[in-house]
Amino acid sequence: MIHAAPRLLVVEDDRSVRDAMLASLRAAGYEVMGSPDGSDIDRQLETFRPDLVVLDVRLGEGPDGLALARRIRCDTDVPLVFVTAADSLDDRLAGFATGADDYLTKPFSVAELIARVAALLRRSGRLESDSWQVGDLVMDEGARLVQRGEEVVELTPTEFDLLAELGKQRGKAVSKAHLLAAVWQFDSYDPNLVEVHVSALRRKLEAHGERLVHTVRGVGYVLRQ
Repeated sequence: MIHAAPRLLVVEDDRSVRDAMLASLRAAGYEVMGSPDGSDIDRQLETFRPDLVVLDVRLGEGPDGLALARRIRCDTDVPLVFVTAADSLDDRLAGFATGADDYLTKPFSVAELIARVAALLRRSGRLESDSWQVGDLVMDEGARLVQRGEEVVELTPTEFDLLAELGKQRGKAVSKAHLLAAVWQFDSYDPNLVEVHVSALRRKLEAHGERLVHTVRGVGYVLRQ
């Protein structure tokens, strides 16, 4: 569960890319600040105090991302994620040599960026979260957020709880009786209730991608790619 929204600083000179990242990270429950370059990095580190920095390597003006990373590393151990079109082995090695914790090459999926950000924040102790991912589906139970790719999926409270229960046992078949007890707190009831809500959940999820909730004949359902 997220107790306080982690703060993310995004340094990216391409405005459209920066705006897309800021919108998606906000939708994922983070507090974000964007910057087109690193000219004000010292003040941003001091006043905004980010929990993680997303940093483009090749910036249009001022110091490049590698120089900014070295400056950041002089004062803090905040996790750094490089995002760049520079994808050669030498470029990646140079990024990691300056203290980068992860490296994403453009173009990349926003869902992948969100997943990697969450993993780095958890690893660094800056995030406690009930988030998980199956394929391009990312769910954060604490923030009550479901996202497929770059799209937020709007679910009813019951659909959300149903997906969360399937997510707790993702990759395993879950019986209708178990779902009835877990989501509706019924020991016995018409299993059609589960079928109706699973059908609605599938329609919303499959509007944004392939099927992830599969029927296991004679048993129930499984959440997997």
